[in-house]
Amino acid sequence: MYIIGISACPTGIAHTYMAADAIEHAAANIGADFKVETQGSIGIENRLNGSDIEKADLIVITAAVAVREFNRFENAKNKIFEISLTDVITSGDELIKKEMEKRGIH
Repeated sequence: MYIIGISACPTGIAHTYMAADAIEHAAANIGADFKVETQGSIGIENRLNGSDIEKADLIVITAAVAVREFNRFENAKNKIFEISLTDVITSGDELIKKEMEKRGIH
């Protein structure tokens, strides 16, 4: 299993990194490999590449602003799970696990 994600907020400081940590924690708890890109005032860090997007089972997007370079995900829209920053920070484990079960990802 491979979960990737993007977290972004207007300043790209606290909530961006808290959300990224929540995605990583949820993925680790279900035994999935993971990679999370952060976007903020300093730009894109840990950029997801085409290979990451192609092999991902689930793409978690949690953003309070428009995701930069969103066109990278054009051929993977069926893998996207959008969730608010607050929800992923407070209940990411539960919500990501439920989404994976709903999609039949094991």
